[in-house]
Amino acid sequence: MGIFRQYIIRELLPSDYEAALDLWQRTPGLGLSEADSAANIDQFLSRNKGLSFVAAAGQELIGTCLCGHDGRRGFLYHLTVHPRYRRQGIGRALAERCLAQLKAAGIAKCHLFVLADNRQGMDFWDRIGFQERADICIYSCNIGL
Repeated sequence: MGIFRQYIIRELLPSDYEAALDLWQRTPGLGLSEADSAANIDQFLSRNKGLSFVAAAGQELIGTCLCGHDGRRGFLYHLTVHPRYRRQGIGRALAERCLAQLKAAGIAKCHLFVLADNRQGMDFWDRIGFQERADICIYSCNIGL
């Protein structure tokens, strides 16, 4: 079980990248790719200013949620909370903060991706009111830069 500590939620900044990457790399079920390089995350944050957040307990980064939109739909990525701090509402608080910012930007619907073998992630999103879609399939194409 986690330990309760005071935490704050604040905007995710490029200077948080190393701590966020460390947390992402230690989170089973969270997929990382070249899209998660420091330069790409910096570009994502610049394009989606004020939409992504971290939870911090003192100097320790304990949770993240990347959030962006394309003008029509919002997208959440890399929502995770350090295992010691789970089951305290931090993940929900991060998701709610992102959704509130999307709503303020005029975005009415939000999507997210969960790896097919990440049962813990699916259970979390189910618990906080997201619905799994069975009517769409996701296709990807590497266009190489």
